[in-house]
Amino acid sequence: MTSEWHKSTYSDSSGHNCVEVAEGIETLVRDTQNREQGHLSFPSDEWHAFLAGIDDL
Repeated sequence: MTSEWHKSTYSDSSGHNCVEVAEGIETLVRDTQNREQGHLSFPSDEWHAFLAGIDDL
């Protein structure tokens, strides 16, 4: 089961480029401004590897 949607800490604080994430067995990602367009789905281990890679930049 996936948890509730929350604004990602990687989102822009000015209200632009906002991303929402719902984490569970899979991690779901969607554009806050365009929720009706759906979401992307990633295995949680791949999502965490992606975030670790961002931290390395």
